[in-house]
Amino acid sequence: MKKIEHIGIAVKDLEVSNKLYASLFGQEHYKEEEVASEGVKTSFFKSGPNKIELLQATNPESPIARFIDKKGEGIHHIAFAVSDIKAEIERLKKEGFVVLNEVPKKGADNKLVAFLHPKTTNGVLIELCQEIE
Repeated sequence: MKKIEHIGIAVKDLEVSNKLYASLFGQEHYKEEEVASEGVKTSFFKSGPNKIELLQATNPESPIARFIDKKGEGIHHIAFAVSDIKAEIERLKKEGFVVLNEVPKKGADNKLVAFLHPKTTNGVLIELCQEIE
């Protein structure tokens, strides 16, 4: 893993949260995007070299809606940049981690993504991200 790519925060209302984080960071978000396959609308902020992704559910059955129903708003995942997502998935499986989607899928911000089950990562949902070239 190369670095923390971003931290994902589940929010109920993206518009309200965009205003809050714009005030916090002193700048507007730089990108909004919908990932229909995941039932989520995202917004990205930069803070120095770091990124924060806000995630709002677009339907009540989406993973973000279920997360908010269960835990409320807050940190949803930590994403790590990887050079070769398929090789990293195989390496982590051999190490005993449970991979939620063994075939990477297209995520937000021009990335291929895969997730590790929080039960194998001390309760934290881990996202692996590889830039699509």
